[in-house]
Amino acid sequence: MPDKTDIPLTADAADVDSTAADKEEESWTPALVAEFLGTYVLVLTVGCNVISERSIWGGVSIACSLMVMIYALGGVSGANFNPAVSLALGITKKMEWTKVGMYMVTQLVGGIAAGFTYLMLFGVSFNLAPTPGHSFMQAAMAEIIYTFMLCFVVLNVAASERHAGKNQYYGLAIAFVIVAGAYGGGAISMGCFNPAVAFGIDISSASKGVGYCFAYAACEFVGAILAAVMFWVVRPDEKDAAFQVGEMDGDNYPLTSKLVSEFLGTFMLVTTVGLNVIAGSSGAVFSIASSLMCMIFALGSVSGAHFNPAVTTAICMSGRNKCSWTDGCMYMAVQIVAGICGAFMYVIMTGAPTFALKPADSTWFQAMSGEFVYTFVLAFVVLSVATVKKESVLSEYFGLAIGMCVATGGYAIGSLSGGSLNPAVSFGLSTAHLLGGGLFVPCIIYSIVELAAGATAAYVFQVTSPGEYSETEALLKEKQEA
Repeated sequence: MPDKTDIPLTADAADVDSTAADKEEESWTPALVAEFLGTYVLVLTVGCNVISERSIWGGVSIACSLMVMIYALGGVSGANFNPAVSLALGITKKMEWTKVGMYMVTQLVGGIAAGFTYLMLFGVSFNLAPTPGHSFMQAAMAEIIYTFMLCFVVLNVAASERHAGKNQYYGLAIAFVIVAGAYGGGAISMGCFNPAVAFGIDISSASKGVGYCFAYAACEFVGAILAAVMFWVVRPDEKDAAFQVGEMDGDNYPLTSKLVSEFLGTFMLVTTVGLNVIAGSSGAVFSIASSLMCMIFALGSVSGAHFNPAVTTAICMSGRNKCSWTDGCMYMAVQIVAGICGAFMYVIMTGAPTFALKPADSTWFQAMSGEFVYTFVLAFVVLSVATVKKESVLSEYFGLAIGMCVATGGYAIGSLSGGSLNPAVSFGLSTAHLLGGGLFVPCIIYSIVELAAGATAAYVFQVTSPGEYSETEALLKEKQEA
């Protein structure tokens, strides 16, 4: 409500009420226009890419449209552009319910308007449905899982007390969830992850039948609810005002939160790996790298976002009290379990034959040499950008640097070993392949090499970063003298 000093002294009671209402209505206009515009651009980009069959870069184009509109309009409306995101924000009390409702309606209108725009531009539309060979239940799982991931990343990087307004990577982290999901999950459900996208596609193709938009939206809302619940689990300070978190990353988060974080990040990574491989995705490596990057940005301040036993080994061996061996062993156990769960999830979602973990077009020596080198690169980069002193850490780009190590190794040695670079991935793939009569032994060989690479990264880090240890040694000496 406006301050009384803003109202003319000569106004009568009716004029006062009218002025207040006009100003209240005016205050909503910029935010609602921003939500309409952002959603419109996003859904229009989806439609144009699908119709023009930009199969290789389509997912990146859609993600980039979301990213640029988030950065352009985040300061105006919060840049939800997705009713599922608005629902998650409402549940976690980051947005009042009146605003949630108004945003949802505006986003749906923007999506439908965009659907009719690409219909006008191309003269054709396309229907919303699970892709050929997949059931609605499989499509529902894809929509739930990647809508969960999208809303979960939004809550962590843009809405949490720890990060809201304190970082510039939020747009990158949120948007590239689309890259993670589009190439794997999109091969099953078409990859909406947004009720506004579902309605825009379905309503604009009404001549071919309407109906799936309601079912898809229901699944996406389930994903949003799960994201809100898990957000409270990994960040109990967001639900319990009495819970206080220290300044250092993850210092005061309970072990339960850290282990759940490691499970979620590893689960999403391995699920994305399997879906991309089975789909024969043209953007598989970049999709997998994006899934890692986004979850690192989301959960780095909770558990450190290792998601990889080789990385945990490197951090434990590097010392400096970054991760104790007790916690590290629990991290690794959870990562392995999460990798296996993620593998069974992609098997259920695709209904396709599993695939073996083995050298592709190379000998075992060549494949393992490649695994060693690029797992070393991944672990060494983690140590160098995410565990160093506060003044040296890449506060804005740590997730990008680490995630793109997967792109580096995946493209470089994918043709040799498949580019696992992670014992949790190796265990997941081999365990799932047991269903198809495969062997379990390959994951043992891969994991030994990958863990050795992590240990080597810790040693090389000690050589290249002596400044990280001088202060630690001085503190230990002081304690001994005391």
